[in-house]
Parts: sequence; structure tokens; C-alpha cells
Amino acid sequence: MPNDNVKSYLHLHLIVFIWGFTAVLGALISLDAVPLVWYRMSMASVFILLFIWIKRIPFKLPLKILIGFIFAGLIITLHWLTFFKAIKVSNISVTLACLSTGAFFTSLLEPLLHGRKIILYEVFFGVLVIIGLGIIFKVESNYIEGILFALSSAFLSALFSVINSKYAKLYNPSVVSFYEILSGVVFLSSYFLFIGSFDSAFFQLSFNDWMYLALLSSICTAYAFIASVKVMKFLSPYTVMLTINLEPIYGIILAVIVFHDKEKMSIEFYIGVLIILSTVIMNGIIKYYKK
Repeated sequence: MPNDNVKSYLHLHLIVFIWGFTAVLGALISLDAVPLVWYRMSMASVFILLFIWIKRIPFKLPLKILIGFIFAGLIITLHWLTFFKAIKVSNISVTLACLSTGAFFTSLLEPLLHGRKIILYEVFFGVLVIIGLGIIFKVESNYIEGILFALSSAFLSALFSVINSKYAKLYNPSVVSFYEILSGVVFLSSYFLFIGSFDSAFFQLSFNDWMYLALLSSICTAYAFIASVKVMKFLSPYTVMLTINLEPIYGIILAVIVFHDKEKMSIEFYIGVLIILSTVIMNGIIKYYKK
């Protein structure tokens, strides 16, 4: 088990790096957030289904479990919608900085959903996170809409992590991923059918968009999603969310490399980000020594 834990932790870091690149791809793709997520989930569900078929993995499950997967799938769909919307209305740096509040939301949700006691130092660290966010709100007031979308995305990501941790320990990660992503496809497809957006123009994309979507749906979604569910078998929801908070570091560095001055922010912004990330790291260190 210790070896599995170490391998899972290292694997999780690779996944988080890939997720950091996901933000860059989201900015490069010209589509708006909703069609972007539909293409991402539709193509990813095909990749996952092919993997299940090649590996001959059985995917019949009781109806009660399927309903749970559908609910989790709607949450991850909303997470991706708000995530890409935040990037479109602000930029990668602002979005990923606010997304790092996921660990704070997880510390609030775990006691509610898993019956864990509230820990006082987590409440204190939560106050520090709010201070860091306050600095970002103050100096980047022109990105308020993006900040609100990003915070919503962080909350949904934390909620999904807490809920999915139970399924990850009991079911095949490929099957979990397939049903959750497929439920998002069905949900968004129903929405597009209702508003009448499934016309010829909807499927007319540039070569670059198709290329970026293929990379986004295969490596950054199908592979990363299955792998992230798999590591949850050996890691706690808080450890997962704690490591995911490195995504802003990876993503912001990649964004500055790709987009240059567009992603360079004020000194105060980076101070706010540093407060949030330092709080998350301190929380992790305390938990490590307590164990």
C-alpha cells in the first residue's frame, strides 16, 4: 500500500500538470465555453468507450449507482463550464488563482458529506484564503466576472472530489469516468436541442480548433480523468485537492510562456496568490505531521 500511495501521488502530479495545460488549450480554442465543453466531453466519452471495449471491462451497474454517477457527471460538467467561462471572460492567471481555493471548499464539504469533525486550524486557514482572495478582488476589479465564475468552478471541483472519492474506491475508474462524462454529454446535448443550436454552423470548426480539441479530449480529459479517479483509490479527497492546487503554478507558468504579456499580472495579484497557495501548503504540512 505505501508503494501504491507514492506511485499514485507522483501520478497525480503528472495529471495536475496536464490540467494546467488544459487552461492554455481552453484559451487557444475559439469556441465559447458551452460548445467547448460539449465537444470535449463528447470526444472524451468516445475515447473512454474505446478503452473499455479494448480492455473488455464490464460496465453494467445497478440503477442506484448509475444515478449517483449521473449526479457526479452533472457536477463535473458545471465545473468545466464555469472554468472555461472564467478563462473566456478574464484570463488563465485569474482563473487558476481562484481555482486554488478548492482545498478550502473541500475542508468545509468533507465534514458535511463524510461526517468528519470541523478542524479549527482549517477554519483559520480559510480566513487567510479569504484575505488572499480579497487582495485579488481589489487589484483585479476588471476581472470580477471571471473571478466569480472561477470561484464557482473551485467549489464544484471540491464537491466533485468529495463525492467521487467514494465511487473511486469501489468501481473501475474507466467505467466511473465513462458514465460521468456521458451524462454531461446527454445533459448538454439536451440543452442544445432545446435551443436549436445543433445546426451545420455548430460543427464547422477550424483545423486548429479540431487539433486542440483532440488533444484536450484525449490526453487532458480521457486519460487524466480516468487516472485521477484511479489515484483516489489510494489518496484522500483532501490530498487530491491539495495537490490539484499546484495546477495554478503549472498553468500560470505555461500561460506566460504561450501568451506572454497578456498573462502578466500586478505584484499585488501574485501576493494574493502566494497567500492562498502558502495557506494550502501549510495545511498539508500540519496534516502530514499530525498523521
